[in-house]
Amino acid sequence: MRKTLIAGNWKMNTDRATAVALAKAVAEGAAEVEGVDLLVCPPAIYLSAVGEALAGSPVALGAQNMSPEDNGAFTGETSATMLGDVGAEYVILGHSERRTLFGETDLDVCKKTHKALAAGLAPIVCVGELLEEREAGKTAEVIKSQFEASLADISETQITSIVIAYEPVWAIGTGKVASPEQAEEVHADLRRLLTERYTAEIAESIRLLYGGSMKPGNAAELLAKPNVDGGLIGGAALKAEDFLGIAKAK
Repeated sequence: MRKTLIAGNWKMNTDRATAVALAKAVAEGAAEVEGVDLLVCPPAIYLSAVGEALAGSPVALGAQNMSPEDNGAFTGETSATMLGDVGAEYVILGHSERRTLFGETDLDVCKKTHKALAAGLAPIVCVGELLEEREAGKTAEVIKSQFEASLADISETQITSIVIAYEPVWAIGTGKVASPEQAEEVHADLRRLLTERYTAEIAESIRLLYGGSMKPGNAAELLAKPNVDGGLIGGAALKAEDFLGIAKAK
């Protein structure tokens, strides 16, 4: 049985005081959440402070990105080992904003995924199609391509440490809304791809998150779908009440 994971991606938001206050509020509210794993991913510069605020709580700490390199002359970069040193357990990789705004490729995501696993981090690997790709009927093709390339050479043992997040990029900031049925369709397709590459047993153990503007008002309907195992939450993660409300919707 897959345990629901609600992951908050704070993106480039909050200052130090706000980040600590938000983390404390989530940590305190976690006591009221049952049967759900909670994760917050603050800006990298606040990882240590947020980690201290979460100490003693069941809320996990994650990062939003990392370098594909171990160490060296890579100014401004942060390695997987460094993230682990400050208490991060998860790292988001291949987020749609990293792909579209910073030109990250499936190859980049794949390299980072292997480095994250080697450092003991659990990667949350993101996939998703653009509006023009969905309108052209290429959703399944794009998802399969990203899945295969971003997770190339991942073994049966390694895949069990990975979470996959589906981001319907076409429905983010476009005024279009992805229905629970559309989300489930892609999640079911991802489950099928996992089964084909690995085994049905392994596929059934992998958590698939939905990253398309999940909020307290639509969370219950989305989380009721059999292949939606949680959410990668953006805006709603910046308010503890909303974030915890999503977790309680399961």
